[in-house]
Amino acid sequence: MTVIDNAIYVAGHRTGDPQTLDETFELLHERQGMAWIGLYRPEPDEIHAVAREFGLHPLAVEDALKGHQRAKLERFGDTLFVVLRPARYIDSSETVEFGEVHLFIGPQFVVTVRHAENPDLARVRARLEGNPALLGRGPVAVLYAVLDEVVDGYAPVVAGLENDIDEIEDQLFAGDPAVARRIYELLGEVISFQRATRPLRDMLESLQEGASEHGVDVELRHSVRDVLDHVIRVSERADGFRALLENALTVHSTLVTQRQNDEMRQLSEASLAQNEETRKLSETGLAQNEQVKKISSWAAILFAPTLIGTIYGMNFRHMPELDWPLGYPLALLGMLVGGIVLYTIFKAKKWL
Repeated sequence: MTVIDNAIYVAGHRTGDPQTLDETFELLHERQGMAWIGLYRPEPDEIHAVAREFGLHPLAVEDALKGHQRAKLERFGDTLFVVLRPARYIDSSETVEFGEVHLFIGPQFVVTVRHAENPDLARVRARLEGNPALLGRGPVAVLYAVLDEVVDGYAPVVAGLENDIDEIEDQLFAGDPAVARRIYELLGEVISFQRATRPLRDMLESLQEGASEHGVDVELRHSVRDVLDHVIRVSERADGFRALLENALTVHSTLVTQRQNDEMRQLSEASLAQNEETRKLSETGLAQNEQVKKISSWAAILFAPTLIGTIYGMNFRHMPELDWPLGYPLALLGMLVGGIVLYTIFKAKKWL
């Protein structure tokens, strides 16, 4: 059974605890008070039974069954259909969890349909039952109390988000690589928070505008105005959080680009230094090559006379040049001509 609580109120006092919906409808007609039926993820047959009894609009009933609705206020004749998106901050995971509650507000009835644990409507009911004067103002008083509970629940969410943003600022300038992902996740939560809170301003203003037309008590109007003031402050904080996170993304992108530029500059400087070292090594190698060329050239020039002298230094008995008068001068001439020829060749090749 998804009926969490079910009661009949007369002049702000609880006068009956019917066990079934049919009994609720009978007592309501008998006592002419106000029925407050609390449902949690109701079955279709249950909500359709309520819809038939109170003449709820089919579109509103369909929305209440499906869930996953945006925050809104719609009027169908003398019945209000209100969707609220409560939120709570979970410290253990540093995330925001969103709930959903639907309210049907009629002249003599209130039907609340929850699709999540949050908000705790039992606390709202207990608060109102402890204040018969407020509860005696009728179904709109219940709507006000639920709105007040939901909006008060936003305060811890604002505090938690603010703390997360402070931590992100520290991570951002500490160069934490995981900060970008956390900014995106937190920005998504802030946007969802805006979607939950932003429509409330128009909803409450609409309630105030129609209050006199529908005979809403003046004190109750003041109470609704107080909730509206809280909503405006929460909405402004949420807008500020979104701007801060978008700026944090921009700063993060700038810092990443700056770090990349610094790394590229360091790589360029290292590359230039390496190139300079390579150039110096190349120059040294070229200088060594020039020295080798010169040494090799002079060695070749000296090799020619050495070769001739070596041949003539061999002590053979039969050497025709030994008995030839021109042998010695021609040997010297050969040494000289060989050296000059080699010198000329090496000089032409710029080895010398």
